[in-house]
Amino acid sequence: MSEQSAPQEAQSATTIYQLADQFIALANQLGQSENDIGKVGTALRYAAARYNAFEAAIKSSDLAAEKENALAWFSNEFKEMLNENLDDHIKHPPVSNPEQEPVKDDSVQVFKN
Repeated sequence: MSEQSAPQEAQSATTIYQLADQFIALANQLGQSENDIGKVGTALRYAAARYNAFEAAIKSSDLAAEKENALAWFSNEFKEMLNENLDDHIKHPPVSNPEQEPVKDDSVQVFKN
């Protein structure tokens, strides 16, 4: 079947990467308005955790019994995605603005070696 004869729904299906780009665009806007990337990152992780818990609850017939499996599955998925993106930023570091001083935010734990 050629792309032209494919159903309209299949042609307009949004990929996970396109959806992620929409979340990242919003996070970037919030990062600019809040002037605190750590705060926005923490909020985004919290939102992902809330939504993933909701997803698990919807998909599970017995969430209490499946909780540990859900935790392991979501944690592994996040770890793989984070690892891939960390490698990408190692290969292609983001350009920082030298004029912008980092904002101290005690609510966000900073990781160091």
